[in-house]
Amino acid sequence: MAENLIDLRSDTVTRPTSGMREAMAAAEVGDDVYGEDPTVNALEAEVAALFGHEAALFCPTGSMANQIALQLLVPPGAELLCDADAHVITYEMGAAAAYGGITSRTWSAVGADVDPDVVAGMIRPDGYWAVPTRAIAVEQTHNRGGGGVISLDTLRRLRRVADEAQVALHCDGARIWHAHVADGVPLATYGGLFDTLSVCLSKGLGAPVGSLVVGAADKIERARVIRKRMGGGMRQAGILAAAGRYALAHHIDRLAEDHAKAARLAEAIAPFGVLAAPVRTNLVPLDLTKASLDAPTLAAAARAEGVLISVLGPRTARLVTHMDVPDPAIDQAATTLTHLLRA
Repeated sequence: MAENLIDLRSDTVTRPTSGMREAMAAAEVGDDVYGEDPTVNALEAEVAALFGHEAALFCPTGSMANQIALQLLVPPGAELLCDADAHVITYEMGAAAAYGGITSRTWSAVGADVDPDVVAGMIRPDGYWAVPTRAIAVEQTHNRGGGGVISLDTLRRLRRVADEAQVALHCDGARIWHAHVADGVPLATYGGLFDTLSVCLSKGLGAPVGSLVVGAADKIERARVIRKRMGGGMRQAGILAAAGRYALAHHIDRLAEDHAKAARLAEAIAPFGVLAAPVRTNLVPLDLTKASLDAPTLAAAARAEGVLISVLGPRTARLVTHMDVPDPAIDQAATTLTHLLRA
């Protein structure tokens, strides 16, 4: 990517910092398939402790981490409930069905505005020849919901719903670090509400690769088998795990800077009536239904002026702030986008 382009497509485009590269180069490694990579083992123990769980498993991708977790909770032929825009069914290539034999049913997508009573009314128990519900999945923060944060009260109500129905609760926590920073909820508090979580190191935290499945020790032992079956067994993965450990140590608190950058972008474009939702974290969602430009046209025009944005649909676009976009670039992007939206 050319250095003069301002890349707001995703927080996955970040490059390792010099300190992270040094940590990777110095990492002590072993064969992780044999459980002998000390840096991977340390990362897994650290992340498990952060969320108050017994164990964690390092995976190459967030999609794999999510799908492993779902297979832990939902047997083949049983049902997962989630919202209609959930990453686990929107962006993971049908993996729940293709690999896990899992059926899915959804409630209407409203981002972070989950109604636990609606979810409770959807749960199907055993019997009556209906597909039984075995797990509920939510996303924190919500990607297609504009980086919205599900409130702690809502999550606690969902936990009660799951307990009363004797089903599991999974968190796609790819950007849960952002929720932690935005609302001040301890990671262990989030962890205590879920049977499994997936957490990502390669989005806002800036690591080049990696997510983890978090849960009880017996679940994570099963997860190792599923990971190997899915082709996710890695060898000297400590080089990658070292980047994750560095990110945890240095890049969580600084997420507040990305939130502030996103708020500045939102303030600049708000007068044009294209904000799709309030901006809470590092995502700025755009609804171009009433704008003169559709999403592909806006993206092409912005690229011509050195700003990259994501197209999520014909009239839907997204801006994402991250550590590789400094404040002056945010100001430049705001100027560019307001100019295009005004035209």
